[in-house]
Amino acid sequence: MRLEVDNDFTNKSIQKCYMCENIATSQEHVPPKCLFPEQKDTRGIDFRKNLIKIPSCDIHNMSKSDDDEFLMLSLSGIITNNIIGQFHFLTKSNRAIQRKSKDFISKQILKNLKVVDLKISEKQFKPAAIGHPNIERLNSCFEHIAYGLYYHEYNTRFEGEIKIFYGFLEYTDQYFQTLKKFIKKRFDIDDELKLPKKGDNNLVFNYEFQKPDNFGLFSVKLVFYGTTEIFISFKPENVKEPVDLAMMLMKNGIKTIINLDNERFEFN
Repeated sequence: MRLEVDNDFTNKSIQKCYMCENIATSQEHVPPKCLFPEQKDTRGIDFRKNLIKIPSCDIHNMSKSDDDEFLMLSLSGIITNNIIGQFHFLTKSNRAIQRKSKDFISKQILKNLKVVDLKISEKQFKPAAIGHPNIERLNSCFEHIAYGLYYHEYNTRFEGEIKIFYGFLEYTDQYFQTLKKFIKKRFDIDDELKLPKKGDNNLVFNYEFQKPDNFGLFSVKLVFYGTTEIFISFKPENVKEPVDLAMMLMKNGIKTIINLDNERFEFN
């Protein structure tokens, strides 16, 4: 059961849910608590220090425990994760998998699943599962995280549109593969817009907001287990998205070359 009510929460004035207009009845962890290793698995090392909690209604807390587990299994199993992510996959995630049916991963986590030997050095290969991730469900999970982090930072609910881009996915479409590298590069070099990186359990999760640009748009970069990056852009409802000629050309299949900080990105 995920409902958590504490004295501090009940003593506060009435709050609204971070996702909707309903009255908050509990506190929700953002990101989900299950992504952080338990002390029983880490021999006492605490990876759950000062976890972020925000006010939530029952609908947006109690109803998403299955999604939280789905996200844990999707992220902790990524082969490029640091040692903490790999360890979490072998302990808590593995216990969750053992409780599932044999085809759970292929039906819920990775469609068209197949196991391959991934070359990690000249003489070393490591078995890895590859397939098509459940993007729709991932989007739902990260939408909640995006809204939750915004509420935590600004103490108000975000109203507007968000776009999510997964830096950890490998795309078969060259356009999206190049776009992934371009988005990462663009975020990393915008030093003037960056706000301080935050997260008290840095080996598990940290995040970095940007200040709004001249158009009022801003982004956040999430990093799980050291290397797994997700980029989320925010467009408040009172902000009009500017016309971007380069993006229009790219989307219409016209060959476009963008030079960014001495790096060349060629689309189409």
